[in-house]
Amino acid sequence: MKVLCVIPARYASTRLPGKPLKDIAGKPMICRVYDRAVQAKKVADTVVATDDERIMKAVSEHGGRAVMTRADHPTGTDRLAEVAAAFPDVDLIVNVQGDEPLIEPSLIDELVVSFEEDADLQMATVKTRMEDEAEIANPNNVKVVTDKAGYALYFSRSVMPYPRNTGCPVYKHIGIYAYKRDFLLNYAKMASTPLERAESLEQLRALENGYRIKVVETAAKFVGVDTAEDLAKVNEIYKTKGA
Repeated sequence: MKVLCVIPARYASTRLPGKPLKDIAGKPMICRVYDRAVQAKKVADTVVATDDERIMKAVSEHGGRAVMTRADHPTGTDRLAEVAAAFPDVDLIVNVQGDEPLIEPSLIDELVVSFEEDADLQMATVKTRMEDEAEIANPNNVKVVTDKAGYALYFSRSVMPYPRNTGCPVYKHIGIYAYKRDFLLNYAKMASTPLERAESLEQLRALENGYRIKVVETAAKFVGVDTAEDLAKVNEIYKTKGA
């Protein structure tokens, strides 16, 4: 199985303009993500997909590989599909977000293993358990509930499950995905669905069309960069670890 890791990176960001090029311990954030992703052992190739020449230049000067994509894609899935279409020899696409500079390379490999163990699997993603009440209540943290076999039942910005009784854990969805290439190309062509629009969560389109999504659990804690505060926190983590 040939695996391609794609890191989408747009320059525009409402809360943190120019986010992919923000400095993290002496390197642009997109380069930090790239350096982590290329450490995955089951990935044949890693590329940054961008619509901005500045990001393309930063990755190239860093020694990484980047490809230019159209600037008018309505969703990240569409951008990913454009890249997938250009790599016909690839079997599996792993999508690592360009604002996850603490991504664990081993987690990328775990996603790939899910497909090695189940030939019929079309899509997989990741969850981690949440404990902090403020984190759980935050609608920016997407929650996921799964069945006993680890397949997604639903994703929501609301608290799930509803805490009428205590004892049931709440899981945060981590926006790292893996797709069979052929499925991804078809998925990008599917019409937007009611739940997808209501929650503003693209993965619900797959569930509403009857596809199963495997959800891998990880104990790793992620600090995605959405704000200046997040950026400062990640910088501190890198400095503590010695970059």
